[in-house]
Amino acid sequence: MRGLHLHIDCPAGAAGDMMLGALIDLGVPLDVIGAALDAVGAGRKRLTANRIMKRGIAAIDVKVDAKGHILPEHQHAAPVRKSDPGNSGSFVAIKFRAEANTRHVHVDEHGDKTELVHSHDHAHPHHHYADIRWQISRAPLSEGTRARALDIFDRLARAEAKLHGTTIDEVMFHEVGAVDSIVDIVGTAAALDWLAPTRVTCASVAMGHGTLTCAHGVLPVPAPAALEVLREASAITTDGGVASELCTPTGAAILAGSVTQWSPAPAGRPIAIGWGAGDSDLSDRANVMRVVVLAPTAAAGDSVWQIDANLDDMSPELCSAASDALFAAGAVDVWWTPITMKKGRPALTLSALAATETRDAVIAAFLRETTTIGVRYTELQRTVLARAIVEVDTRYGKIPVKVAMDGDTVRNAAPEYEACAAAARVHNVPVKSVYSAALAAYDTTAASARRES
Repeated sequence: MRGLHLHIDCPAGAAGDMMLGALIDLGVPLDVIGAALDAVGAGRKRLTANRIMKRGIAAIDVKVDAKGHILPEHQHAAPVRKSDPGNSGSFVAIKFRAEANTRHVHVDEHGDKTELVHSHDHAHPHHHYADIRWQISRAPLSEGTRARALDIFDRLARAEAKLHGTTIDEVMFHEVGAVDSIVDIVGTAAALDWLAPTRVTCASVAMGHGTLTCAHGVLPVPAPAALEVLREASAITTDGGVASELCTPTGAAILAGSVTQWSPAPAGRPIAIGWGAGDSDLSDRANVMRVVVLAPTAAAGDSVWQIDANLDDMSPELCSAASDALFAAGAVDVWWTPITMKKGRPALTLSALAATETRDAVIAAFLRETTTIGVRYTELQRTVLARAIVEVDTRYGKIPVKVAMDGDTVRNAAPEYEACAAAARVHNVPVKSVYSAALAAYDTTAASARRES
């Protein structure tokens, strides 16, 4: 399944628990998700996954235990800055200073609302988005998981800040929403990092119509935050024909941060299919999301954009962060080239490859994360071999090997460097030793498979 193409079907909308359930059903190991939840302090025990039926479709139903805290205790006392008593139909809210007892309406991931009366001195804390970002940034996560999770949360925060006319630093998450969102987003980020898809497609996401009631009063469906997140991502939305909120802000942010092309599924060979269940029951369809792993049948041609910028005034210490930001924005590849500019000044060229649908986001990351005041971009044609990830057993543990195929012919096999480096650190051996062991194990596995066939 790893290193292939993912296609997401959202006829019943999207929510964080639906996506996570579909990825679990697909076959992503629970230990991968659990390890990421442990790393951010949520704990894998918060997550339960059970198979249920939704109008005849067996799907994974994910539940999150939202009791207790995730962030360190000292962070729960983040100062109240501005004021709004509610949460605009999403987990995110701008917190307003209020009377000692304040009435809040919390809207959950499926639009169900419960009215709660509580004291701000009571154990019902809120979290500044900056605190959540700090928690994820410092957690011992893989770089891919961290970048994906932060990108998804950034999209939510930007949307809420824009809607409320404030800054990202003012955005606050209600306690329950913070726990749910951290589990759904970090768990999904870890699952996608493990799958390492080459591309992710989705034709459209059903949004629903009608109204929802929150502390701001009656608001239209789609929820304002969900619609803003998808607008920023140039996503394709449909009504869906259901008078209900189908796509939640968290679901919208996960799609916006994961989908690399809004289009029907490409031609390919289905390898695995996962179904994730939503909470509510719909009258005319199963409330499920489907994720499909597709393997290309042969080498395929497509087009990409190469984006470049020459930099002679940027500290090398910032280069790694810039590369991470470009990947998070959807770049297919990123690299640096040493150059010499006028007057003999040493400099670097930062280059990235991006699909058409992510080109503008990658350009925005260039302008935001580097010192350049402009970029160049050119459309290129390329031919890409079909790729898959094969996990092999070695004396250093399981190591993923990327395999490139032209039809049924294997053209190249290469162990994943990060996995080799991690195993080398654990066993206190050179990386090259792990690399060689993984290649040998792959050759043995491939030879055995040929004999059996």
